Amino acid sequence: MTQDNVSPRDIARSLPGILRRFPAIAKGYYYYSVKNENKDLTLGTLVDRNAEKYGHRPAILFEDRSITWREFNGWANRIAGFLKTEGLIRGDTIAVFLENRPELLAVVAGAAKVGVACAMLNTSQKGRVLEHSINLVSPKMVVVGEELVEAFDGVKADIRTSHPNPFLFLADTNTMNIFGDAPEGYVNMAAKVSAHRNTAPKPADPPTMGDTAIYLFTSGTTGLPKAAPGSHRKFMKAYGGFGMMSLDMKPDDVLYCTLPLYHGTALLVCWGSVMAGGSAIALRRKFSASAFWDDVRYFQATTFGYVGELCRYLLNQPPSEQDRNHNLTKMIGNGLRPSIWKEFKGRFGIETVAELYASSEGNIGFSNFFNLDNTVGFSTAPYKLVKFHDGTRDPVRNDSGFMQEVEKGEPGLLIGEITKKWSFEGYTQKEATEKSILRDAFKKGDQWFNTGDVLKEIGCGHLQFVDRMGDTFRWKGENVSTTEVENIIDGSNMVEEAIVYGVEIPGTNGKAGMVTLVPHANGQAFDVNRLFRYLSDNLPPYAIPVFVRVTSAIEKTGTFKYRKVDIQKAGYSIDKPGEEVYAWLPGTDGYTRLTSELVTEIDAGKVRF
Repeated sequence: MTQDNVSPRDIARSLPGILRRFPAIAKGYYYYSVKNENKDLTLGTLVDRNAEKYGHRPAILFEDRSITWREFNGWANRIAGFLKTEGLIRGDTIAVFLENRPELLAVVAGAAKVGVACAMLNTSQKGRVLEHSINLVSPKMVVVGEELVEAFDGVKADIRTSHPNPFLFLADTNTMNIFGDAPEGYVNMAAKVSAHRNTAPKPADPPTMGDTAIYLFTSGTTGLPKAAPGSHRKFMKAYGGFGMMSLDMKPDDVLYCTLPLYHGTALLVCWGSVMAGGSAIALRRKFSASAFWDDVRYFQATTFGYVGELCRYLLNQPPSEQDRNHNLTKMIGNGLRPSIWKEFKGRFGIETVAELYASSEGNIGFSNFFNLDNTVGFSTAPYKLVKFHDGTRDPVRNDSGFMQEVEKGEPGLLIGEITKKWSFEGYTQKEATEKSILRDAFKKGDQWFNTGDVLKEIGCGHLQFVDRMGDTFRWKGENVSTTEVENIIDGSNMVEEAIVYGVEIPGTNGKAGMVTLVPHANGQAFDVNRLFRYLSDNLPPYAIPVFVRVTSAIEKTGTFKYRKVDIQKAGYSIDKPGEEVYAWLPGTDGYTRLTSELVTEIDAGKVRF
């Protein structure tokens, strides 16, 4: 049984823990609510402070390396000096294309010190999607790791930039000391950085808290990725709200992070929390269920960052007597399903689950401040849960044109009011920002951010996540834009029509991608694995449809709209005459036609996607 409500008694039971954390809560609230006018608080000044206060303590642990706060700050200062020498100033942008390693954090911190924003590129992207993402932010320079040069070379000729030497190379090694050789057409960034001093830069026009520190890319509601600006203030909110108020991080805490640093959960929430305690972040390039607990023990981690899928993968590992042989007591992240919440805490001995709800671009967030089960917590931001049209992210309006709140306990579309205090930073594209704003919702002139997510209230102002609606779905911890995938499929010249959506698979988190398509009537047999090879070349693995339904026609309404809800309900069933359904099964490099036996195995959870 999952907890379906939060009662005053639950709140009362959590009070002793709140009282123990009260000093951190009071301090954290100051940073969480500080105004943009405070110009001294930026990502760069947070790093400076920790270098002064915790200089000899570790800031980053990676493989066999340990970098202290003083070393890290000096490294960031040298990077800042290099960018300044290259003519970059406050308001400029660089794109960062690196896997999880210390260099990524050093580049972000160094750029922040001179007011340069870092666009955090998704390392799974390639081809047209990668090119689009980079050009969206018009970067002056692009930092490319050796591990991703091949993918970047595929789009390099199409990148628009005004800098004479825009492409920076960082060898896949410890570039604090080893520079490596840069390929032709790249500047060896590490070698150039080494010529600069460790001292703090003194830009003529220093950054302020309201300036953009990072860009995070999101699928949004439709189309190709959108770039959502994140100000230094968002780091302050994570620093105070998560690092102090929720986790009470200390200098001897170590947060183990296997989530990609191009995601807000890793970069803002995890790293922001680490900075709040003068703690250390232990990085791994990519999540590994089999290596997870060995790493936790090796780094002596006390905290870790998660998404729901990560927790499910850990639970799927065979039970071991080592399951509680570790120092982890806290976890922070999002998407932990109520169905596995207590089991996960119980098996691995976790005391604090700081579940949160937020989006890279949004103006509203929730945090499980009271450490209750099965809830994303509460929010101090103004919000409402409203009725919506099934299968869409569109709110229902009454005869007067206004929206209607749902009854307590009913699922509703979450919208956050846009005010001066709760501003909506939106996207770099004005039309994309406008699409996410709902106007005249409850009175003339009001404005609300449409999250596109469905939640429900379970008592005492606490919410529980229900589903993601509209033109995106979540798979393997990533948001996937159905329109983006449809556009890529259209470019294959193999189909007449294609509609992409998410379907549920028993025993998994999120929704797997599925496409229903009509092949070109060119007299040739449809080659589903030719399509697979094309998709593999143009999409990251998590966005490639897991299921393909091949049909002769896709039903539409009288106004030529697809009956998407009906198509989704059919899922990957194979009982429709004249249609073939294929699946990308784990461990294979192509699609396999589904049989009734395979469908039965998938439904029973025997196929581990």
